[in-house]
Amino acid sequence: MNLFDIIGPVMVGPSSSHTAGAVRIGNVARKLVGADIKIAKIYFHGSFQLTGKGHGTDKALLAGLMGMPVDDPRIPRSYAEASKREMAYAFFPIDLGDAHPNSVKLVLDGVNGRHREIVGCSIGGGRIEITEIDGLAVRFGGDYPTLVIRNEDIPGQVQQVTTFLAEEQIKAAFEQSEKE
Repeated sequence: MNLFDIIGPVMVGPSSSHTAGAVRIGNVARKLVGADIKIAKIYFHGSFQLTGKGHGTDKALLAGLMGMPVDDPRIPRSYAEASKREMAYAFFPIDLGDAHPNSVKLVLDGVNGRHREIVGCSIGGGRIEITEIDGLAVRFGGDYPTLVIRNEDIPGQVQQVTTFLAEEQIKAAFEQSEKE
């Protein structure tokens, strides 16, 4: 067991789920866009919707989308920081069905022109899970470098990818397919 599983992450508070987890979701989403965020539509579900503003979830998500770490002292001022960076954003409620109560859907446009729709949840202690990217069901926590490949179910394609990874000497620790 890791010490952080007991005491939680070093972070700007008040809540590891609503702030640290939200910052981490924003950070992973930013990496998935691959550039600074130009426009962010943020849809809060469940507990994030009901208590998110009071716990700073809105500010935390913006901070993560701007690449701030969970212990960045600018998190409480992320609205002002987003304005300085000319990042447009808006918050909305959403019902994501039986998704985790601390879930958010992010509809993002990067300065690079890339559009992404990402659903993620904060599962406690600052840990997160990304559950959807552009309509594709996924499941990863952002703790490790992650390669997501969307392909047709054609014989030989997985072999091509694994051959490429082997040639580049990239080790795969985990594998998940849609069939799981």
